[in-house]
Amino acid sequence: MSSEPTPPIGISGGAGAATAHFSDLVRVTVPDDVLARLGDVCAHVSVERAAAAEAGRDWWPLAMTWATEGRVPAMAAALARPASPDEVAAILRICDDSRIPVTAAGGRSGVCGGSIPLHGGVALDLTGLAGIRDVDTTSMIVDVGAGTFGDVYEDELRSTHSCTGGHWPQSIALSTVGGWLACRSAGQYSTRYGKIEDMAAGLDVVLADGTTIVTGGSPRAAVGPDLTQVFVGSEGTLGIITGARLRVHDLPEGEMRRAFGFESFEAGLAACRQILHRGATPAVLRLYDTIESQRNFDTEHRHVLLVLDEADPALIDATMTIVDTECADAEVLDPMLVDEWLGHRNDVDALESLVSAGFVVDTLEVAAPWAALDAVYDDTLAAIGAIDATIAVSAHQSHAYPDGACLYFTFAGDRDKVAPDRDGYYRTAWDVGSRAALGAGANLSHHHGVGLNRARFVREALGSSFSVLAAMKQALDPNGILNPGKLALADPWADTEEPPW
Repeated sequence: MSSEPTPPIGISGGAGAATAHFSDLVRVTVPDDVLARLGDVCAHVSVERAAAAEAGRDWWPLAMTWATEGRVPAMAAALARPASPDEVAAILRICDDSRIPVTAAGGRSGVCGGSIPLHGGVALDLTGLAGIRDVDTTSMIVDVGAGTFGDVYEDELRSTHSCTGGHWPQSIALSTVGGWLACRSAGQYSTRYGKIEDMAAGLDVVLADGTTIVTGGSPRAAVGPDLTQVFVGSEGTLGIITGARLRVHDLPEGEMRRAFGFESFEAGLAACRQILHRGATPAVLRLYDTIESQRNFDTEHRHVLLVLDEADPALIDATMTIVDTECADAEVLDPMLVDEWLGHRNDVDALESLVSAGFVVDTLEVAAPWAALDAVYDDTLAAIGAIDATIAVSAHQSHAYPDGACLYFTFAGDRDKVAPDRDGYYRTAWDVGSRAALGAGANLSHHHGVGLNRARFVREALGSSFSVLAAMKQALDPNGILNPGKLALADPWADTEEPPW
């Protein structure tokens, strides 16, 4: 079980000797008098270089490439690890008063550079705000600290309270509750339990000036807009989440599994759509194209659909009756394929080995309405596949809902062809892939968030509504200290509106 961030890959030469990739950007230092004030309100404040380097990166695959060359994206000037929400508030008051940027982080498991302290300043490690604080098993609401790691949270729910959060991101052992909320995380069982925004009943948030607010508190309130959702997905740019009330569920009494093979990805998507439209919500409904089916399950010429449900046995029976009916034209495969997936679903070791070997690899996940999914699949694969250095591009459908689903694309660049300019290939793949997906009707992200990597697409993705997000930022953080350089929001330390990546 985790209690602190897990590094994604070793830094060549060691963290203490690392340099910053974004060295041409303004880096804000923390003066000695401010350090002293921070030390007065927070017992754990460090300016040690290795700690600053580790706090300057997350699991962004491009940053992993830089690590093999002895670089991290950025270097925090100081690392603070508060032990309470009151300490968070005190730190923010000092930093806001001193105009020092603050970048919050939990497990630093994000894959888009969202927790990178782009302009130095203070990296705020929230993993000290850990633990379940209260469990209401009548209302099925849990009060939990934002720094609680996912595996710790779920294990305690199950072993002590006989319930489950139902939230199983691949990064469950690497990520925290606060990180889930900050990027609108999705778990692998989201078709039954929903995404993290569906689980959020209320939040504790510290604003840039140190003011603490509490949102939510009652079911389905109609008192203006849902302020909880203002901060869910804001990636630390509007406020710092220190705690949450999350909806949980009784432990499921039953489970059932299925596996099918379809002749086309389109036919598999159609079956998934009909299952959802008939009201069935199996926890897992994952469709792999032929490339990923072969890679994961050693099947040939099949688009493999995995189905798993956990619930009351009566609900499972009804769900699987619908699943079997809608998959009647597909080949019935061994349900042990679901066991194979469960056995390796959280394995992230392959990423490090591929990056270390010189390949450029990443995943691009988007969501779209059912009516657009076929075009999103075809156009995005074609766009990335047309790049000369691309040696593989594939996709699977990983989260499905009545109105649409998430497509998760994986691409890889040939290590010999990309060697002269790995950054260039990576950026090109993201440019053509994202714009192909957006052009076909997809959104920008389903659950990985925006961070630094996707910031250049935000204005295009949000269109005229971007001005509302910008206005909220100005109102809640007028000095712009919270996670600058992210979400394409105004950056006081930049000389251009264009994101640095």
